[in-house]
Amino acid sequence: MIGAVQKILTNSHLASIAQNTTQSVAIETTLKSIGRPGFILVDNDIDSDTKQYAAAKEFLYQATCLAVYMALIVPVFKKGGFKLAKEKLFKNTNGFEHFKNVKEYMHYRKLADNPSINNRLTTLEKELPASSTKVKEQYDTVLQEELKKENPEKFVYVKGAVELSNIIGSVLGLAILAPQVSHAFIHPALRFLGLEDKNKKAQNQQKQLDTKA
Repeated sequence: MIGAVQKILTNSHLASIAQNTTQSVAIETTLKSIGRPGFILVDNDIDSDTKQYAAAKEFLYQATCLAVYMALIVPVFKKGGFKLAKEKLFKNTNGFEHFKNVKEYMHYRKLADNPSINNRLTTLEKELPASSTKVKEQYDTVLQEELKKENPEKFVYVKGAVELSNIIGSVLGLAILAPQVSHAFIHPALRFLGLEDKNKKAQNQQKQLDTKA
C-alpha cells in the first residue's frame, strides 16, 4: 500500500499535471465568472430582466466557488495532505523530516527553484537573516547546504504529497463544498440586488403570454 502511494506521489506525469493545479483552477473559474455572464447578456433572445438575473446568478455562483476554493479548500487540503504524509505515510522520512509544515516546504521550494545560487542565498538572508535563530529553526544544516548547490534537492515526495492533496481538494471541493456554499449565498444576494423580484415578474408575464397564445 505504502509503495503504491509512493509511486503516485513521485510520478512525473502527476507532477507536470499538478504543478499549477491551484493556478489553473483559479484561472478557469475566473474566466467562467466573466465569460458565461457575458454570453448571457449578449443573447438577444432573452428579455432584459431575465438576462440580468441569469447573468448575475452565474457570476455570483462562479465568484463564490472561487472564493471558497481559494480561502478554504486549498489551505485545508494542502496542510492536511502534508500532515498525513509526514506523520502517517512516511513518518518523517523522504524529506519530510526537514520541514515542520507545508509553509516551510513551499518557502524552501521557491528558493530551490531559483537557478541562481547567489539570488537564493541573498533572498534567504533578506527574509531570514543569518544572524537570527529563524534560519536554524526553519532551515537545518542539510537544507542550507542544499541551497548552496547548483541543483538543490527538491524533495519529490513532499512535492507530490502537496500537489496530490491540491488535486483531491479541487475535485471534492469544487464538486461538493463550493456549490453548497454558493447556493446558500446566491438567492439572498439576488434578492438584495432586487433581481429576484424582477425575474419572478418576467416569468409571470411570460406565463400570461403563453396562456393567451
